Amino acid sequence: MNFDDDSLVEMLRRSYFAVDGLWFVMAEEMFDPDQALELDERVWKVMPKIQARKARQLLRLRGSSLAELAQCFALKLTAEGHRFEVSRTGHDELEVIITECPWLKLLEQSNRVHLAETIAEHICVTEGDTWASEFSEGIEFNLESRMCAGDESCHFLFRRAGD
Repeated sequence: MNFDDDSLVEMLRRSYFAVDGLWFVMAEEMFDPDQALELDERVWKVMPKIQARKARQLLRLRGSSLAELAQCFALKLTAEGHRFEVSRTGHDELEVIITECPWLKLLEQSNRVHLAETIAEHICVTEGDTWASEFSEGIEFNLESRMCAGDESCHFLFRRAGD
């Protein structure tokens, strides 16, 4: 059987989101919500390392520049189905503006949007920090704004330390 790439991507994307959501719900049932979130945060300290390393391999990148971080992070966001823009605001700064987040959509669809801001504070920050450290210990990450808190977009800022 032959399947087109769009069907394969959508199947894998849906499975990826579903397993994350199911895993979290099961962890909440087994533990309490705070423990489930703590466990989820531990997972998202490792997952970006795996993603960053695979993105580097797929894109055949070897360095630790902000430009390479931009390419790899854009691959991750595209694979997950985000709408976003990446720009360099200076030689030592990378800005990612997300205007549509599939994770937030899933929380809305599952009537769990009340968890969104807490999840963003823990998971999105952890994920951004891990992506930054995977490219250089000299890159800092800040989550400047987030849709989960009512902002129009999520604003990820990666900056070389000391700037």
